[in-house]
Amino acid sequence: MAKYEFTLILKGTVELTEEIADKLFESGCDDGTPGTCDGVFSIDFHREAASLEDAINSAINIVRSAGYEVERVGIDAEAMPQPA
Repeated sequence: MAKYEFTLILKGTVELTEEIADKLFESGCDDGTPGTCDGVFSIDFHREAASLEDAINSAINIVRSAGYEVERVGIDAEAMPQPA
């Protein structure tokens, strides 16, 4: 499996607290780094999966199970796995 790097930008303005970080980690975001910048709440992921689509969908499902909604996904083309 390949490791994919992407960012989930969450809906709403949320200040990151230790409680929110713990809730996300306990939901399965142990390969994501949550943060806020200028009122934007996001989680940077480094997720192993069979495909980029699988990695993103599983991350979105985990974020939803923690009680948050995803507004959009950010992908840096330079961070994508290179073909062998």
